[in-house]
Order: sequence, then C-alpha cells, then structure tokens
Amino acid sequence: MAGEGAAPGLRERKKKQTAIKVWRTAVDLFLEHGYDEVSVAQIAEAAEVSKMTVFNYFKTKEDLLMGPMEEHVEDLARAIEQRAPGASALDATRAMFLRKVAERDPSVGLSVDGNELALIQLINRTPALARRALLWSVRSERLAAEVLAAETGDPLLAAVAAAQLTGVVSALMNEHHRRILAGETPDAVAADAEERVERAFALVEKGLNDFAVRA
Repeated sequence: MAGEGAAPGLRERKKKQTAIKVWRTAVDLFLEHGYDEVSVAQIAEAAEVSKMTVFNYFKTKEDLLMGPMEEHVEDLARAIEQRAPGASALDATRAMFLRKVAERDPSVGLSVDGNELALIQLINRTPALARRALLWSVRSERLAAEVLAAETGDPLLAAVAAAQLTGVVSALMNEHHRRILAGETPDAVAADAEERVERAFALVEKGLNDFAVRA
C-alpha cells in the first residue's frame, strides 16, 4: 500500500521537473535567438521531449514564457481575501509587496537569477508578450475587485480601490524594472524598497485630493 501511495507523488514530481526543464529550455532559446525566431518544435528538440509533450504542459508558445509568471495573477486578490481582522485592503497589499521584495520574487521585478534583466527586455520588445503582461495586470485587478465587491457590496468603489491598489503595485514593479535596466542589482533595488513602498501606498491611503494641484 505504501508503494501505491508514493507512486502519484513521484509521477507529479517528474511531471513538474519536465515542465521546468521545458520552460528553462524555452527561456534560454528565446533569450539567445529572440522570441519570434524560435519554434515550439525547436524547443521540444532542445529539451529532448516531443512537441506533444510541450503542449501537454503549455497550451501556447506564449505560455512557455509567460505561463509560470502568471501563476501570481491571483496574489493580490488572495492577499486581500486572506487579510487579518482589522487590516485594510491597502494594508494587505502593502504587506504582500514587501514580503515579495524580501523574497526577491520575480513577480515584482526582483530576482537573484541572472536572466531577469534579459527577460524584462525580451518581454518589452516583443508585442505579443507585452500585451500578455498587460492582460495579466488587468485580470489581477478584476479578481481583486471581485473580492472587494463581494465583501463590501459596492462594486463601483471596489473597482476604484482595486484599480488604485493594482496601479501602485504596477508602478513599483515598473520602478524595479527601470532601475535594474539602468544597471542596479536586485539587492540594491530592494535595499530602499520599504521607504519607496511606504511613500507609494501613502499617496493612495491619503487620497489624491492634494496631489498635482495646478498652481
């Protein structure tokens, strides 16, 4: 019986290892040759699997690069939904972002992996991938709005709040990307992250009434 129980776990681990191998192979080929210049067949050959195996793990060519990143699309909604009593949606979002910074999470533009910079550049210069990244942000906002609407019963203000929180997260991520592209290391960018995060969320927390008042 013990062997029967262990078998599914082993199979799942092997499947995950294969998926990671295919993904890493795809990333290496995309970075070396360009996204549009690499076919799924070439990825399969380099990963030593069949083309059908690739599509068993990734539905489209875009998924080969963006799929693992999009596992984080529900992070904001989940952080809001699981926040402690007495904590606001803003508190939960800020805490989530700071935790990701501390972990050098690639989903907020930080990673100790050497190909982080190259991946950012690849996504920015490839229209299909840039559109996918934008849709990822839109979906994250929608999921957060749904959680807030269900809790407050006010879909309009839930949508406004979700848009503001998503906007802060996006702006902070873009700042990370900008600084890394300018030559800073993830550790250097993370070093002053707490002060930067506090300022960014304070603007939303206090409202925009006094912001950018034209003289």
